[in-house]
Amino acid sequence: MFHIGDLVIYSGQGICRVDDICDKTYKDMTKTYYVLHPIENSQGLTISIPIDNHKIFIDKLMNKAEAEKIIQSFASKGIDWIEKPQTRNQVFHEIVNSGNRMEIAKVANTLLRRKSKMEAKGKKFHESDAKLLTNIQDILFKELAIVLNCSYEEIYDKVDKMIHA
Repeated sequence: MFHIGDLVIYSGQGICRVDDICDKTYKDMTKTYYVLHPIENSQGLTISIPIDNHKIFIDKLMNKAEAEKIIQSFASKGIDWIEKPQTRNQVFHEIVNSGNRMEIAKVANTLLRRKSKMEAKGKKFHESDAKLLTNIQDILFKELAIVLNCSYEEIYDKVDKMIHA
């Protein structure tokens, strides 16, 4: 159970603050909800999620030791590349949707290495891979930055140096 004021990871929106925990009634059913606001919330988005909803991934932020281990994981090669785009897209999205940050980092690592390789050859990086990579970076790198008390750019630079080492 989360508490008001906690920062959490919410699938699809990234880092959110729990602003309230309250009961809401819809169609004569009362449930307890988390009321979340994304920390980067230019649209004024409010998200209400039943606390017993197990279909949606919501988790506490990682700790500093986990964050440092994830950063170091970018020094290794990542996961195996899947040549067929449709299969790759499905497998990589399943990993991202699992919420396992270390496995998500391995997907990001693989995508970053492939992107670098493609650009070096003057080739275009597949659009679905680029979208997934951007989504992972927006969520994972921002979480790493918050946990490690640094900027998104510092995380990006550290990872980039490891990818190109």
